[in-house]
Amino acid sequence: MSLSVQSISKRFYEKQRGEFFACDDISFDVQAGEIFGLLGTNGAGKTTTLRIIATILSPTSGRATIDDVDIFAHPDRARTMMGFLSSTSGLYDRLTPREILHYFGRLCGLDEAAVKIRTLQLAQSLDFEKYIDARCAGLSQGTRQKVSIARAIVHNPKLMILDEPSTGLDVLAAQSMHDFIRVAKAEGKSILLSTHSMDEATKLCDRIGVINEGKLLAIGSLDELKRKTEKERLEEVFVSLVRGV
Repeated sequence: MSLSVQSISKRFYEKQRGEFFACDDISFDVQAGEIFGLLGTNGAGKTTTLRIIATILSPTSGRATIDDVDIFAHPDRARTMMGFLSSTSGLYDRLTPREILHYFGRLCGLDEAAVKIRTLQLAQSLDFEKYIDARCAGLSQGTRQKVSIARAIVHNPKLMILDEPSTGLDVLAAQSMHDFIRVAKAEGKSILLSTHSMDEATKLCDRIGVINEGKLLAIGSLDELKRKTEKERLEEVFVSLVRGV
């Protein structure tokens, strides 16, 4: 499975700013078994780009496909092939992780038996099994994030879209999240994630797209970006691309 994004743009209008592009002519692809990272500061256009691909926002222009499925022409079909983790957990506080996964699993078309099996698989692999019947209101930020990603991929999608997956997590919880993402990559999933963490991008990403003010400035592996900018560390690469020096 592969994701192809072709010249996506999104124009907004605000009274204070006037007309502006949150993302402008963005193009990239993500192959099966690849982790592709969008690296940028807050407000760079990462989340808007991910929300467009996840069919939450409509683009002003551009095209995106998962294999041969046009995401914008056939959004319902495309949604069955992807899972989207937003930057906020958005869990129902009065429900337990088991109840949340059951609810969203059934929404995604899984039968009762499949939901039960998938719920236990995710609870074990993401290490929240002992909290599976606790109300979400009392869970730690790390556990809530694990439940959120489980909810996003309960239907076992081919494409995982992760918006700042480690935000607010402590070191151990972030490491657990990274391990899970690596396992998904090994299973052949296509993984698109946004991050502003140089360390996270260095650890996880096969290729990185540097985005700033809605523009995709460069795409490549870490080594390719280092050669392009003649810099040694990703932080220096990023600064060089953003500042044009």
